[in-house]
Amino acid sequence: MLTSNQDARFMSAAIALSERGRGRTGENPNVGCIIVKDGMIIGRGWTQPGGRPHAEAMALAQAGSEAQGADIYVTMEPCAHKSERGPTCADLVKDAAPARVIVATLDIDERTRRHGIDRLGDAGISVSVGVLEQQAHRAMAGFFTRMEKGRPYVTLKLAMSLDGCIAMADGTSKWITGDRARAHAHLERARCDAILVGAGTVAADRPGLDVRLDGLTDRSPKPVVLGKAEVPEHWAEISEPHAIAELGQINWLLIEGGAATAASFLKADLVDRLLLYRAPIIIGGGLTGVADIGLENLDSAHGQWNRLDRRNLGQDVLEIYERAA
Repeated sequence: MLTSNQDARFMSAAIALSERGRGRTGENPNVGCIIVKDGMIIGRGWTQPGGRPHAEAMALAQAGSEAQGADIYVTMEPCAHKSERGPTCADLVKDAAPARVIVATLDIDERTRRHGIDRLGDAGISVSVGVLEQQAHRAMAGFFTRMEKGRPYVTLKLAMSLDGCIAMADGTSKWITGDRARAHAHLERARCDAILVGAGTVAADRPGLDVRLDGLTDRSPKPVVLGKAEVPEHWAEISEPHAIAELGQINWLLIEGGAATAASFLKADLVDRLLLYRAPIIIGGGLTGVADIGLENLDSAHGQWNRLDRRNLGQDVLEIYERAA
């Protein structure tokens, strides 16, 4: 659809707000919402921890009566199904009587899909759908993946040398990358519901898997181990990669395991995103980042990944890849 520069700009801001809730909304999508009147933002919100309040409710509470006649930008169709936790966002928006509601993407939940926008349209409110839809999908990929595939969105993180090693031959890996790359990796932890390592990593390193960034220590993800290992009670344990579907209300899963764990998820075709932190060092004869994944020929390796981003983190380089459609 044709999108005005103003609509794209405000929707982009709503998408950025949605990222604030990532990894904290339980089974709910991390939605962002901005309310604009006369070119000024008068309300903004994002899905709060545990899923409530929703983004629209938060933004409307901030805007108050000024929401009447305003434009509301929301990254997902306002919910329309009843809940014991509060009124539907479609009803809240309808009662606020905005002039326009601009929606990035429809809800995939059949209880709401199109019902939300239809309710607004029936009330005489102008509704547009599809503004920056791809960007909004990516920002809420955890929710969409869980709804479509019955499992969380999986990010595989690897910190390696130029020659693809994640540790020296004796297992020493502290530290391959520098401070800025490690800080970014902890930020990624804070944006996930759960973090997984293999039993071998638990036995060798006894990792805490917490977030060690000032102001974000309360956002440590739920630790998960693949295989049998002695772990504290608050850890979850799964026996094989596909069992991530049994982890419950998990939208975003980060894998930080060793070569065998990485290979097991790649071989099972369960990785949606790659984070490759590459340090300007050569180890030679070290431990490789990924074990055998059963690749039969090079042709089948091509076309599997699209690079989304490349950035410098001090002397290190981060590359982000997404599974090809």
